[in-house]
Amino acid sequence: MKILNIIKSRRSIMPSQYNNLLIDDQHIKLILEAANWAPTHKKTEPWRFKVLKGKAKNKLGDFLAAKYKELSPIFSEFKHKKIMEKVKKSSAIILICMQRDPKESVPEWEEIAAVSMSVQNMWLMATDLKIGSYWSSPKLINVIDEFIPLNQGERCLGIFYMGQHDENINHRILGPIEDKVLWFE
Repeated sequence: MKILNIIKSRRSIMPSQYNNLLIDDQHIKLILEAANWAPTHKKTEPWRFKVLKGKAKNKLGDFLAAKYKELSPIFSEFKHKKIMEKVKKSSAIILICMQRDPKESVPEWEEIAAVSMSVQNMWLMATDLKIGSYWSSPKLINVIDEFIPLNQGERCLGIFYMGQHDENINHRILGPIEDKVLWFE
């Protein structure tokens, strides 16, 4: 039942809820190790991660804020500030990327699903370690290759913000599974 309790405890914990305590590198490595155990069709293992801490993390915030200002048809000072705050409040950020199989031996959606499952593993490990995390997929990920090099066939699918937090996170209330399942015999 421990795994079910961890699954039930998993939440999007936003950077605004993080305190200033750093995440130990060993915990980040455990989170990435959990990601690596996701299922993958034809063993393509498409997940790729870029871990940003310290100055590199702050440079990402500067880049995202500048790109938002450059590309946004309607500029919002509030949103611009929020982009910077999310990065500054995070202890570490992981760019979630997908390396497309050059042989295209599986449909792209299966590779995206495998990366998503690896992120779920990251989220569950972070939950078990009492580390807050949040997967964001802003439009700005489409220009992330201007910030950090991506390999041919690799693309960024999101930003995984992480930080220590003090708050007691409440359980979600979901509708019963019986409302979402049909049985056939």
